[in-house]
Amino acid sequence: MRLISFDDLPATPWKNGGGVTRELHGYPAAASFDQFLWRVSIADVTQSGPFSSFPGVDRVITLLQGEGMRLVSASGDRTLLTPLQPHRFSGEEQISAQLEGIACLDFNLMLRRGLATGLVDIWHADQDLPQGCDLLFCLQGRWDVLTASSEHATLGPRQTLVCEQKQGALSLRSLQAGSIVISVNINLL
Repeated sequence: MRLISFDDLPATPWKNGGGVTRELHGYPAAASFDQFLWRVSIADVTQSGPFSSFPGVDRVITLLQGEGMRLVSASGDRTLLTPLQPHRFSGEEQISAQLEGIACLDFNLMLRRGLATGLVDIWHADQDLPQGCDLLFCLQGRWDVLTASSEHATLGPRQTLVCEQKQGALSLRSLQAGSIVISVNINLL
């Protein structure tokens, strides 16, 4: 298991140049936008505008902070993102984001279609994950993470725990009221 502090991550320009993102983890390590099988990042959205195009990539976006973000597709479909509700869409879709107020922060999972699938889950209370997970991000509060092999880590706000190899079952234990952790599970095909 590897612990990463959000504050230590470099801000990288979006593929379309319209904002910045911080990559929490990507697989394989150091893969470019065209070579990753999966990646998890957090983006600062300070203004309305188009999403970068990622043909052949499935995306799951989860609003972490902000009043809301409306996604508008080229066909006119509208989806209002509200905090902590994962939303899945295709990376080649022409999507524009319209902020509903102040700037937003969002959590992004990207999966190379046909090579990887994945799930994003939000936990507010103690949880046992029988299959483990690939990544945990602590949005707020503090969490103890225990593996089946008795490894232990404590996650604080804006910290990521990457499980380099799935260790089997994980136990998540909230250490204070109001704690929120996000888990990511990946299946390579």
